[in-house]
Amino acid sequence: MKALKETHFNFPNQSNFYKGKVRDVYTIANQFMVMVVSDRISAFDVVLPEAIPFKGQVLNQIAAKFLAATQDIVPNWVLDVPDPMVTIGRICEPFKVEMVIRGYLAGHAWREYSSGKRSVCGVSLPDGLKENDKLPQPIITPTTKASVGHDEDISKEDILAKGIVSITDYEKLEEYTYALYQRGTEIAAKSGLILVDTKYEFGSADGVIYLIDEIHTPDSSRYFYADGYQERQNAGEPQKQLSKEFVRKWLIENGFQGKDGQVVPEMTPEIVNSISERYIELYEKIVGEAFIKADADAISSRIETNVLKALETL
Repeated sequence: MKALKETHFNFPNQSNFYKGKVRDVYTIANQFMVMVVSDRISAFDVVLPEAIPFKGQVLNQIAAKFLAATQDIVPNWVLDVPDPMVTIGRICEPFKVEMVIRGYLAGHAWREYSSGKRSVCGVSLPDGLKENDKLPQPIITPTTKASVGHDEDISKEDILAKGIVSITDYEKLEEYTYALYQRGTEIAAKSGLILVDTKYEFGSADGVIYLIDEIHTPDSSRYFYADGYQERQNAGEPQKQLSKEFVRKWLIENGFQGKDGQVVPEMTPEIVNSISERYIELYEKIVGEAFIKADADAISSRIETNVLKALETL
């Protein structure tokens, strides 16, 4: 199977290019952003050596659906989705924090808690919780956005004290984050899933706050299957989940957590294929419809053709 690992487009009036961990972002005339969601995959803030077929399409199409389903809560950056792997949108100035919201004690928060910490990003947690327990109420645990390297936990108090975000804007970001998580939770429940935790990124343009980037995808979120959740918790069993956590666990089991000197384990064709299948499974589960694989024979030329057509209309 073919995968899109990198792009080298040169669009008309292209004024900038940025290569992120997963996305290639082209700026057009300093007005629009063409975001190509590649098939690269990252974990522990490291881009893994093998790309995952159809992963970019899964992320882009899930994000497009959820952005459309939440635009009554907060305006978002999207102007057009001309290709299964591309979103075109307005340029926003990103806030330098990611709003992570957690309804359950899982992943990074659990790793912190199990090490003895009872406060995550300045939010206190009660004693006696088990991994994957539902929290008394959803909590926001922000991180700073790192252009290179690891994102870092930060508290609301530090964000305000350091002037990273103004108190007026931050309170609005909190309000949007809680509302978006509630909507995401309701949509997930209809598909028999639990939205465990997720992150949102926001930006501003002309004084307006916009929701930017992807939302509720397996790269930005963690999902459990609702059926059997409580039984598994009561029995102390691992939860059945759909998220990128299975990739992290595979890496940890093979001695890699992104630390200095560690080497990424070999990603065999079988591993790559299994990751691809898990991404497609999540798409079909949460969207509730069959995943239709886009033509992968000439991915780059297909994307270029579709983007050029879209740019003519903007």
